[in-house]
Amino acid sequence: MAINKEKIFADTPGKSNFIHLNNAGSPLMPRPVLDTQIAHLKLEAIIGGYEAMADKLDQINAVYNSIARLINANSDEIALVENATVGWAMGFYAIDFKPGDRILTVEAEYASNYLAYLHMVRSKGVIIEVIPSDEHGDLKLDILETMIDEKVKLISATHVPTNSGLVNNICALGKIAKKHNILYQVDACQSAGQMPLDVDEIGCDLLSATGRKYLRGPRGIGFLYVRKSVIEKLHPPIIDLKSAKWISEHEYELRHDAKIFENWEFNYAAVLGLGAAVDYALEIGLENISKRNNELANYLRHRLTEIESIIPHTRSQHQCAIVTFWAKNHKAADIVNALRNHHINTSVSEPSSTLLDATKNNLPNLVRTSLHYYNDKDEIDRFIVNLKKITL
Repeated sequence: MAINKEKIFADTPGKSNFIHLNNAGSPLMPRPVLDTQIAHLKLEAIIGGYEAMADKLDQINAVYNSIARLINANSDEIALVENATVGWAMGFYAIDFKPGDRILTVEAEYASNYLAYLHMVRSKGVIIEVIPSDEHGDLKLDILETMIDEKVKLISATHVPTNSGLVNNICALGKIAKKHNILYQVDACQSAGQMPLDVDEIGCDLLSATGRKYLRGPRGIGFLYVRKSVIEKLHPPIIDLKSAKWISEHEYELRHDAKIFENWEFNYAAVLGLGAAVDYALEIGLENISKRNNELANYLRHRLTEIESIIPHTRSQHQCAIVTFWAKNHKAADIVNALRNHHINTSVSEPSSTLLDATKNNLPNLVRTSLHYYNDKDEIDRFIVNLKKITL
C-alpha cells in the first residue's frame, strides 16, 4: 500500500511553517498525537491526575501492545521510561558486571552509552573493546569473531549513529552474540519509527528507543524492550513500589516482567501520545516509511553533489534518512543558523557525540539533515537553493 501523502501532509500542521529537516532530533508531531496529549491534559485538569489515569487505563495498557507490535515482542517485555537514555541505562546498569568482564561495542557508538561503559570501567573494572570498521564504516564481523572469549559479558551497539546515515548490521551482531551466548544490547534511538525493527530477527536481549525522534511522538517518553528469558538475570539499578513488592522489613520481591524497569510516576499524556504515535506509524507501515525515507535521502544526497563546497560524510552503502556534511570555509553552526532564518530546520552534530568515529575520520562539526516521510522533494529543492546561497 502506498503512502497517502495528502493525508499525512494534512496531519502535519508544522509543514506550513518550516521545512523541517531535523527529524533525527525531534520531528513535527502528527495531529492525532498532539490531540491525544491535549485531550488527556484537559481531562487531568477537569477530574484530576489519578482519576484521569484510572479512566484511561485501558488505553494506557494498549500502549504496551502497540510498542510490542512495532518491534515484534510481547507486551510484558516492554517497559515505559522517561527517555531513551534512561531506558538504555536501566538495562545496562542492571547487568551484573565483574572485574575483567569485557564490553564489545562499535566505532560509531553514541556518547552517552560510551560514557556509561567508562563509568563501569571505573566502578567495576570492566574492559571496553571496539569492534573495528572498514574504510566504508561497516563492521568487520570476521574480526569480531576473533575477539570473542569467555570474558565477553556484553555486545552493545548503536543501530543508527547520530552523526551519519550509517546503518550498523545489528542482525549479524545478534547472530554472533547468540552463537556465543553473550548478552546483546541495541540502541535503536534513531531507527525506531524510521525502519522496521524485529527483535527476534535482530536477536537482541535489550533494545531502547525514544518517542521524540522518528516515531514522531512527544518528548519525555521512551521504551525499553527486555527479552523474557533474561529478565530474571537482571536487577534494575533503581526500584520502587512499581517495580518491586515490599514483603517485610528486610525483604522485597521484584516483578517478573519488564515493568521492573519502570517507576510509579508517569507523564500519562506523553504515554498516550507515544501510543498514538506508534499506532500512526503502524497504520502507514514501517516498510512504506523506510522506502519513502530512503527515496528522499537518496535524492538529497544526489542534490548535494551539485554544490562544490559541500563534503558529505557518507561512506557505507548501508545508509538511511540521516544525511550529514560539512562545507569548506563555513562553520556548521553558521550554516544551521542561516538556514533557520530561511525557515529550514537542521542541526549540528559535534565530534564529541561520536568521538571514536569522529577522531578516526578527522570530522569537524557536521550539518545534520534528517528526513522523514512527511518531507517532499520540493522542500529538498528549496533547501538546496538556500544552501547554495549560504555556502557561496
